[in-house]
Amino acid sequence: MSYKYHYPRPSVTVDAIVITRFKERNSILLIRRRNEPFAGMWALPGGFIEMHEDLEQSCARELEEETGLSGITLTQFRTFGAVDRDPRGRTISVVYWGVVDKELPVTGLDDADLAEWFPLDALPGLAFDHLDIINQFKEFYKTTFRIN
Repeated sequence: MSYKYHYPRPSVTVDAIVITRFKERNSILLIRRRNEPFAGMWALPGGFIEMHEDLEQSCARELEEETGLSGITLTQFRTFGAVDRDPRGRTISVVYWGVVDKELPVTGLDDADLAEWFPLDALPGLAFDHLDIINQFKEFYKTTFRIN
């Protein structure tokens, strides 16, 4: 049975924060966007969910599609839903995070033309609200794991 919902609905996306352990060089994985909006700007790997996926599967798929990384344990961080966070329309993003021991080899794939590791204290200009997401994550990580 088909049901038509008569009210506007937001889109749902997922984003992945993948960091190296906070040691000599604390790094985060970013992709450079190939497409608008924000073509040429850096962002967290992520994208729209598929209707048949759960959120974590969707995040792992997007991470692999855009960077080539797979097998990363992902944990849900927070949900971000500011009304104007995406110029394409009302979009809610569920953000996941994972930690790796070192900067693993990555490559820009799919709708990312580059994938690179950046020091957490020297980020490039970021698309969407990704700087705010990363800043909130850094505070969470420091507090949770008691890192100075």
